[in-house]
Amino acid sequence: MSDADRLNELLGLPAVDFRRESEGQARPSADAAAWRIGVNPYDPDEGGATWEDEFNAFLEAVDPSGVAVLIIGQWGEAYEETSAYPIGLVTAAADRLTSLRAVFVGDLTAEEAEISWIEQSDVTALLSAFPDLTHLGVRGGTDLIFPPVKHASLCALTIESGGLPAEALRGVLDSELPALERLDLWLGVSAYGGDAVVPDLAPLLAGTRFPRLHHLGLRNSELQNEIAAAIGSAPVVAQLRTLDLSNGTLGDEGAAALLEGQPLTHLTSLDLHHHFLTEAMERRISEALEPHGVSVDLSERCEPWDDLGPEGRYTAVAE
Repeated sequence: MSDADRLNELLGLPAVDFRRESEGQARPSADAAAWRIGVNPYDPDEGGATWEDEFNAFLEAVDPSGVAVLIIGQWGEAYEETSAYPIGLVTAAADRLTSLRAVFVGDLTAEEAEISWIEQSDVTALLSAFPDLTHLGVRGGTDLIFPPVKHASLCALTIESGGLPAEALRGVLDSELPALERLDLWLGVSAYGGDAVVPDLAPLLAGTRFPRLHHLGLRNSELQNEIAAAIGSAPVVAQLRTLDLSNGTLGDEGAAALLEGQPLTHLTSLDLHHHFLTEAMERRISEALEPHGVSVDLSERCEPWDDLGPEGRYTAVAE
């Protein structure tokens, strides 16, 4: 299956790979880039450099007090180190990274590690260390820990996974995040640890947990039809401007439940790309929403594997 792409930008800043061997070459100013730090443990040309080596060199070469965005790329061989390793180094430098506003943990592609191979950890350590952090992104659900936290500044949270553990999901939804405006969750499939069920989403769908939320993504799920049906009557929808139900197993039954529920005409966009809808249902959705100014993404119509019907539907990202 396809995997998530490497980030090209974050917080409006272009992603720039920091490399020690580029000493002497012109670099952007500290606040002009989303700095990605990563190592390739399989490349003999890197001379055995560790993520800690690269990070320490970064702190010396780039003014850490001006760094606004940090992207944590590959930190070692899959299965050998969890993200607690780079996260611990970043949090230990919190007194130097005084302008940090956004962190993404696990910017790896399938060539480096399948998404299910990325060993995560308690990513809320970053929220504890950086009270002014506004954006947190995570790729990989394996061993992901997200206990309930209080954080006054976080505006956007993204968790990309092939299988999001229910305990981590419940931790997110039990957190106090009064500034949260954007929430993207890739729920994944049960075969890769995605054991959350629709009732686990109840605190979110009730619309009382995150009062400033205006973008919601419940994506990449094998339960996409059930989620669409729940969205049809969820109070949270009234406060949304954009809704993303893409990359999952959505079929006509889920799309019909979505349309037959509460009005969606107040949305500016509805993203359903990577779906299993018929052409007739695509037309029905477009005719119901586009005349009201809703931008609808119905690209990437998929066919079930091996003519298995609903049983052959698949998410965009799993392994």
